[in-house]
Amino acid sequence: MNPDNYTVAKAVFLRALAVIYCIAFVSLWTQITGLAGKNGILPASTFLGLVAQRFDWQRYWLVPSICWINSSDLFLQCLCAAGAVLSLLLFTGRFQAIILFLLWLLYLSLCAVCGDFLAFQWDVLLLETGFLAILLISQQRVALLLMYWLLFRLMFSSGMVKLLSGDPTWRNFTALNFHYETQPLPTWIGWYAHQLPSWFQELSITVMFGAELVIPFLIFFPRRVRFTACFILIGFQILIFLTGNYCFFNLLAISLCLLLLEDTHWPEWIRKWIRQPATLHPWSVWPVRGAASILFLLSLMELSGTLHLAKYWPQSIVQIYRAVSPFRTVNGYGLFAVMTTTRMEIVIEGSMDGKEWKGYEFKYKPGDLRKRPSFVEPHQPRLDWQMWFAALGNYQSNDWFIPFCYRLLDGSPAVLSLLEHNPFPATPPKFIRAVWYQYHFNTIAGKRSKGEWWTREFKGAYSPVFDRGN
Repeated sequence: MNPDNYTVAKAVFLRALAVIYCIAFVSLWTQITGLAGKNGILPASTFLGLVAQRFDWQRYWLVPSICWINSSDLFLQCLCAAGAVLSLLLFTGRFQAIILFLLWLLYLSLCAVCGDFLAFQWDVLLLETGFLAILLISQQRVALLLMYWLLFRLMFSSGMVKLLSGDPTWRNFTALNFHYETQPLPTWIGWYAHQLPSWFQELSITVMFGAELVIPFLIFFPRRVRFTACFILIGFQILIFLTGNYCFFNLLAISLCLLLLEDTHWPEWIRKWIRQPATLHPWSVWPVRGAASILFLLSLMELSGTLHLAKYWPQSIVQIYRAVSPFRTVNGYGLFAVMTTTRMEIVIEGSMDGKEWKGYEFKYKPGDLRKRPSFVEPHQPRLDWQMWFAALGNYQSNDWFIPFCYRLLDGSPAVLSLLEHNPFPATPPKFIRAVWYQYHFNTIAGKRSKGEWWTREFKGAYSPVFDRGN
């Protein structure tokens, strides 16, 4: 493999990465105050203060973030704005090494202080991809191979976790009978996909396992086989994109696939457009190879953990992995290891007297039965996503839930901006509670008769009644 044959792919990939970084920063910018601001759900300043009380200088390593300098609302917004601007500069193809490092540092800084709200697999995938991109511009074969290895781990791990979890719905090929309905934020195409017969869902799972467990090995085959693997994996990501809202995850996976294409695979107009790809940084060979060797070793250990083989590694390697884990540059992957078979939704209600209750409406998660499942991606409404995770357990195991309820009792404008409808626009409610409903996709006949995309059943209280005193 000659890296000089992939100059167009690298240039297109780096520009795609610039767009994805921009999406990530702008999406977070619209929510950061409500999530981690002074009057947000999990204030960054409070979190950093608690860490500082417990640790001395180690806190800078355990929580690597520029926010140690300042964690005000304005500073958090400035970090997002700076990330968006740097993303645009990266797209121009100039000063890419320093810009890539700054983008990685900014996003890491925000992930470190936003807790659960920035702990999704696509967040760490963006950080790992962004860090490897710094090495990629060195024009060395080993850096390109690391990108291939990342794509392999991403796809292969996604298939293996489903098999190794022991979940019966994956083993008996019934998982897709539930998936489209129970995934965090379905699309209206996902609604129609749910109506397809069981035999089609079983066939789809067969294709999925082929895409996740077989095709990844073709990444390391000769060019024509890689070309085929590239388009199969891209097609697979497009199908996921159409049926579920996974923010920029599918775009990032597709971007990694583009690195499988040699210059001769690209149309002539793209090759003319990318006349001088910004991959002209002849770094010293040994620093890049040394960093690549360490990253490969740690990622191999991470993959072995996914395969339940981590116990065979020397403790010295395990300690190195633990030491660098706060920087999120080597990560494990694999979504939906265990399929959710029922869709529980939490409805937040407020009251002035404890008798008459009014519900808050979220922007994107299911609520109103007549509201059509919509396309949200590549934007990620992070509170809506966390509400889905909260419904999988109880409020005690979600550290952000009670602070969220408190902010509603407080009438925090920053937090209320994350919601679609506030039923108490004049004065905050005196009481807040959360109740449980089980949601189902409506049938085609049911939707035609009532115009409702969903049906639901009341299941009881999710939390006790809260007031400002408790």
